[in-house]
Amino acid sequence: MWDFDQPTVSEERFRAALASGVSGEDAAVLRTQLARALGLQRRFDEAAAELDAVAAAPELTPLAKVYLDLERGRLLNSSGRRAEAGPHFRAALEEAERASLDHLAADAAHMMAIIEPGEGGIEWAERALAIAEASDDPRARTWVGSVTHNLGWTLHDLGRFDEAVARWRRALEFREEQGDAELIRIGRWTVARGLRSLGRYDEALEIQRGLAEGPSDGYVDEELGELLLALGRPEEAGPHFGRAHEALSADAWLVANEPDRLKRLADLAGTD
Repeated sequence: MWDFDQPTVSEERFRAALASGVSGEDAAVLRTQLARALGLQRRFDEAAAELDAVAAAPELTPLAKVYLDLERGRLLNSSGRRAEAGPHFRAALEEAERASLDHLAADAAHMMAIIEPGEGGIEWAERALAIAEASDDPRARTWVGSVTHNLGWTLHDLGRFDEAVARWRRALEFREEQGDAELIRIGRWTVARGLRSLGRYDEALEIQRGLAEGPSDGYVDEELGELLLALGRPEEAGPHFGRAHEALSADAWLVANEPDRLKRLADLAGTD
């Protein structure tokens, strides 16, 4: 039912499912996912109200409890209250492990890796990977790609670029085994981003130009601009920065959280 690129579509699907008369555990889980869809639209008060309604139920199954804590933590993190999110993710992890819900345990540990800075995030990511890789549940196994991908970003943020690229190459291999074209595309973009940090501009440019042959993508244009700029070709870079600014300015999360990045794109494009 999820389309993470279109949370409004997901919201409609969850509301339709709830209106069909589901009850008990199914209804509780659906409401937590409705809350997540609302949170992705930055409708935080509405999302919190949905989670409060689930929490008010006289009795919740372990599955519903895990989802409730997971989505409460995600909502708090998305709304800028990261410190408050941690206890919910840890509670979700403990409950999921008690109930042998490996896919949700891996999710909870992965969320802890996202909110913990630096080395702490690496430890949580390794825990999430251990859960996913040891599980017989295919749903848990799918976390290998996402966690490895995010671990690469943690290492990249620490300046450990060689290690980051190695993780991203492993994540890309996993995505290729899964066969999801969009995740493969993201994986290739991320490897190229790591190569740029290593100063391997020509290799990165070749990958990004290959991606540019597909659908228009502001992130690809941003990278093409950065690479051409690094190679001393600012006139070629300008149009890419302009297209990147136009596309990424429509991203509500970037507007709220990375205004300096958008301003830089505009400045490099010569856009008012």
